[in-house]
Order: sequence, then C-alpha cells, then structure tokens
Amino acid sequence: MKNLSVKEKLLFEKSVSGSGAFAEEPSKLNGDKLGKRIPASYLRKEDIGLPEISERDLVQHYTHLAHRTFSVDANFYPLGSCTMKYNPKINEDIASMEGFACLHPHQSTEDIQGALKVLYHLERKLSFICGMDHFSLQPAAGAHGEQTALMIAKHYFQKRGEKRNKIVLPDSSHGTNPASAALCGFDVVTIASTKDGEVDLEMLAKECDENIAVFMLTNPNTLGLFERQILKICDVVHRTGGLTYCDGANLNALMGISRPGDMGFDMMHVNTHKTLSTPHGGGGPGAGPVGVKSHLAEFLPVPRVVQEWEKHQTWYRWSFDFPNSIGSVKTFWGNFGILLRAAVYIDSLGLKGLQNCSETAILNANYLRKKLEDTFTIPHNRPCMHEFVMTPDKEKSPGKTMDIAKRLLDFGIHAPTVYFPLIVKDAIMIEPTETESKQTMDEFVDRLKDIAKEARTNPELLEQAPTKTYRSRMDEVQAARNPVLQWIPNRI
Repeated sequence: MKNLSVKEKLLFEKSVSGSGAFAEEPSKLNGDKLGKRIPASYLRKEDIGLPEISERDLVQHYTHLAHRTFSVDANFYPLGSCTMKYNPKINEDIASMEGFACLHPHQSTEDIQGALKVLYHLERKLSFICGMDHFSLQPAAGAHGEQTALMIAKHYFQKRGEKRNKIVLPDSSHGTNPASAALCGFDVVTIASTKDGEVDLEMLAKECDENIAVFMLTNPNTLGLFERQILKICDVVHRTGGLTYCDGANLNALMGISRPGDMGFDMMHVNTHKTLSTPHGGGGPGAGPVGVKSHLAEFLPVPRVVQEWEKHQTWYRWSFDFPNSIGSVKTFWGNFGILLRAAVYIDSLGLKGLQNCSETAILNANYLRKKLEDTFTIPHNRPCMHEFVMTPDKEKSPGKTMDIAKRLLDFGIHAPTVYFPLIVKDAIMIEPTETESKQTMDEFVDRLKDIAKEARTNPELLEQAPTKTYRSRMDEVQAARNPVLQWIPNRI
C-alpha cells in the first residue's frame, strides 16, 4: 500500500485522447438498424464526454481505491452497536443467480413464484426467530422499520379511539428512536438509567399513564447488558394499555437463545445488515423488517405475500386485502436482493447455527472485556452480551478516547464506536462479532495495550495519529460544518 499514490487522480484527469479498452465491433442490430428504430429526438448528437483511458489504467485506478478502503473482508471492525460481521460469499452467489437477479417487480405473479416463496418463508422464519406472529419485509432500513412500527402503533390506538401521544425511552437508546418518534408526531420522554445501566422501573412506572403509546427499548441495551427485569418492564407498560417496542439492533446476541416476543414485546425491527449478514451501509439498499404480535397484524404494510392451495399445488400471491393497513412504506414491496441474502444466511446456518453465532459473539465480547479490564476502565464490568463499553483509565491509559481510536487506524484496525452511548463519558464501545478469530482478538488487545503505554510515554504521538494512513487526522468539525461537495482542481 505504501507504493500507491496519496493523490489518486480522477479518471477525467487521467484521460488521454485515443486511449480505450478492448471492445467488440458493434453489431448491425446495435448500430444502423437500432438507430433507425429510435426517433432522432432521443439520439445523442454529441459525444457523452466520458474519459478515454486504457483498460490497464482503469483497473489500476479502481484497485488503488479498493486498497484504500477499510472493509470487513480485509480488516477488523470492532464497531460497537453496528455489528460489522463478515458477509458469507454464498449470499452473493445466490443473489446473483439469473433467476433472481433478472426479475422485475412488475412481472406477473406466475413468473415470480420462486421469489414470492422466498419472501413468504423468510417472514415465517423471522417470526419464529424473534417470537413474533407476523413480519413485513418492506422497510428499507432499521430507522425505517422504527417509523413503520410507530405508524402501526398510531393506527392501533386510533382504531381503539384512544389519543395517546407519548413515547417513552431510556437515555441509553439509539438516536434513531427519538427521531422516529418525533417524525411520527409523538412527544418523546426520556428516562434515566440506573447505576447498573438498566431501565429504572420506578421512573418508567411514573411515565406509564393513559397517555403512553409505546415504550421503546433495545435489549440487550446499548451498554451490551441484558435487561434483567424485562418481564416486569413489559408488564408495567402493558398494564396501562401501552405497547412495547424492541429495537432489534442487538438481535445478534439473541438468535436461538432468547426471543423478544417471549420477553413481552409487541413489535420490533430487525437490522438485516447487522444480524443477517447483508451488505452494510454505503447509502445503498438495505432492509429493516418489522415484526408484530397478532393484535397488530392487521395494520402491517401492504401488499403482503399470502400462501394458497390452488390446482393441487402451493401458490403465492400479493394481497392488498387488509383494510386497516397503514399502506405501503416502500416501492416495489421492499429490497428483494437484500432480503434474499438474509434468507440464504438463515437457511445456510439453520437454527443451531444461528444460536452458535450468538453464543460465539457473546463469548468473544466477554473474552475481550476480561483481557482489557486491567488496562481500561469498564463502568459496568459484569458479564456482557455481544458488546461492552470501556473508557480510558486516568492512571493506566490516560489517552483521550478520540486519540486512541485514531491511533488504532495506524495498525490496520478500524476504530470502535466512540462517545456512544452518551451516558458513559468518553465511551469506547467494542463489538467483535462471532466472525473474528482468537488470533485477531489477541492482536487487537496487544495493540490497545501498546496504545495505552504510548499514552503514558509518548502522548504527542497519539495526538497526531493516524500517521500511516493516506490522510493524517482531519479537522472533523470543519468538515462537518463546511463540507466540500464538488471537485475543485488541486484540492484532491
């Protein structure tokens, strides 16, 4: 990587007139005859203006960019709360099969029986894994799933003739929770956590009145701790007629072990990019399926896939016959390619395999917690689930959280989540997932201990880190307030 140019030029800057990659001679069908069949008004009269570049330079350009990119395939991503786990390539192989990849959402039902079967059975499998009765696969992301669930809650209370407009959540919740609630027109009330990092039952009980609509909770919570009073929590909310919602961001710690529906939750969403190994981030398509108990099923988005018995065979079709539905929340019924990858992941592992994933994720997190407890401060140092939170120790590792995170980049390790959850000052949130080996985790521990030593002996080095990446430390405040959103020559 050291021999790569720090200032990788744009393809337009590398363009040389007359250069080009190998291409077959255009056929007459794609040339003369095609031109005659398309109205002149739709034909381009000028060159499109693409760069002229050789195949070798083109491949080199994208290879250079790829080598600069941190990825789960090439690096360790201990990114707490985000569950950056390896995506098995079998998911991609099956999703790229012609019978799936070449489908169009406007094809007739007869043409897409295989795809509908995948969707139908994925809903049933998610329902079993999560302890819910029904699922919708339409939402395009976790936050979209939250919004969808709160829309369902609003319709539920409207049908009952109740005007409930309060959403209650703990101070350890994900930032999308209050945002989704506000977007749906609810008032948000936040309650403080106990010194043990769990829900304060007394404070929750005070907020559970005739105005509470939903209590939103992540379990395990964002400290990586299982809510030990979860049955009482759900009971307190239900006694006043409210609904309970599980933010499924941390489902990776529960598969095959415990089910949110059995804990008392009425609704939840699943982050397929976290738990079910579908592509993560990048602004592309995602999925945030929403599960509900039977008393909320009539409000799920339409259309829904239904199974029928017709002409001595099983038949699948879209159904809009749900008059109390909140309507559609995503065009074309959801992001099929992502959902297909999630289905492959579930089928390739089976229930026992999913349980093994969660158990290994928990084991890995506790292994790191014990290995690091003598070097860093761990505010809630008890058996955790799939992640834990630590902070720099004033005596053992006096470095600042941001400096430690930046220094890890010099060792080829992506920084953990920092300064979240907000209830822990200077938090460093670590989640190894089940896909990392003991060797990788031991290397991670050694590097963190090296950094802790540097914080005592050479603090200036940490303040300047990273020093071995393509760019040294950025002014993040300036970048956030004054982003450069267009290409300016000599600034690349």
